[in-house]
Amino acid sequence: MLSKPMWRVAAEKIGQYRSDMVEMQRSLTAIPALAPENGGEGEFRRAALMKQYLDQLHLDELLEVNCPDDRVPAGHRPNLIARILGRDSSRTVWVMSHLDVVPPGERGLWHSEPFELRVDGDTLYGRGVEDNQQGIVSSYFAAKALRDLGLEPQYNIGLVFVSDEETGSRMGLQYVLEKRGDLFRPDDLIIVPDAGDPDGTMIEVAEKSILWLRFHTFGKQCHASTPEEGRNAFKAACYLAVRLQELYKVFPKRDELFSPPISTFEPTKKEANVPNVNTIPGEDVFYYDCRVLPCYQLEEVEKWIAGRAREVEKEFGVRIEISSPQRLQAAPATPGDAPVVRAIQQAVRDLRGKEAKPKGIGGGTVAAHFRLRGLPAAVWSTLEGAAHQPNEFCRLGNIVADAQVFAHIFLAGK
Repeated sequence: MLSKPMWRVAAEKIGQYRSDMVEMQRSLTAIPALAPENGGEGEFRRAALMKQYLDQLHLDELLEVNCPDDRVPAGHRPNLIARILGRDSSRTVWVMSHLDVVPPGERGLWHSEPFELRVDGDTLYGRGVEDNQQGIVSSYFAAKALRDLGLEPQYNIGLVFVSDEETGSRMGLQYVLEKRGDLFRPDDLIIVPDAGDPDGTMIEVAEKSILWLRFHTFGKQCHASTPEEGRNAFKAACYLAVRLQELYKVFPKRDELFSPPISTFEPTKKEANVPNVNTIPGEDVFYYDCRVLPCYQLEEVEKWIAGRAREVEKEFGVRIEISSPQRLQAAPATPGDAPVVRAIQQAVRDLRGKEAKPKGIGGGTVAAHFRLRGLPAAVWSTLEGAAHQPNEFCRLGNIVADAQVFAHIFLAGK
């Protein structure tokens, strides 16, 4: 009688952790790991919780690469690197998740408290449960299954939990790569569970360039009944925001690797100006989120935008300052036949009977920072697309299924 493959044994073990997964999600959700830019105290408490969980794995190594930050009570932003040695240490299978979350947004749109886990059958609700706690929980329990079963991974396992992903990664993965880039090698398999589709068949191998822009318009404040005495910064800013929609026509190329297959240029955040109705605003601030196909250089986009801003300045007699809270030119794509892509495809094929395919996305992930260093990373998980939304949710079944895929890869399909 043929024995079960090890990945099947691990998959069955992972299926027994469902209630433990819910409790880990509950504990993580209760800690609002918000960056100081978003009014929070950082990720220190959440990292402390993760260290408690990681102690149960009897790790071979736990590294802390903490980035100094005097804006948070802890004085630093935590980054954890947990390692379990395998039979062959020439390669490491890395799974990298992020600790921080975004703010809840408008509380009235939530059906429950954002930072209290609500369970409804197979569905878990709460800020961060999908982005990125699903990746944290699934990677952790994949490693736990191997430890509990006494199974030795084929290659080293590396679980990485970083800060600051939601606000640029400067104090998260970028800092880790700057200080301990020696840990990551081109032959390693690097998986970032931070994008995906509901059936787990999308493997993200390419991303668009990211350009966040802040437009600060300076005019002259006056009473609204005498607008000729002032210069309406809000009106000028609105005019510019509408003009910038021409970006879709100026940069129209398509690339079917990506979804959507075009560059996108959208106005997003708007800061408050005057508090009362009968005052012409002398200052106004709004933001644009641009996701640009790799065929375009960001300098081209910025130059065109600057030209439109100068036209608005001249027409309305205002001054417009443009800055970039986040700017990242697209990294080289991970090859569609890279070992990490093939490993994910084989695991999905064995466990789910489906064919996963390489794709490009518009949303930026930290995988770009790996790729810029010549490290072929793949972004994969099974997601419902609820990230950053009111009533963010994930499926418990997806956490289980993703953990099974990671375990399959840790065992190299054996």
